Amino acid sequence: MTFIDPVGDMITRIRNAQMRLLSNVKVPNSRFRANILEVLKQEGYISDYKLLSGDKNKNSLSVDLKYN
Repeated sequence: MTFIDPVGDMITRIRNAQMRLLSNVKVPNSRFRANILEVLKQEGYISDYKLLSGDKNKNSLSVDLKYN
């Protein structure tokens, strides 16, 4: 049985990108993830995020990271 955690996967991608000092990271798109990113933006954990269109419903979200 496979267990998929979309929120944990998104947070791990953001954490790994920040450890590598990247300026942005792509995560798969969903309305749920976009809502979580909106909260992270309002709380000051990320700079911004935007929707990137792709091939055949393969949209992704680009997250601009913020460093202290």
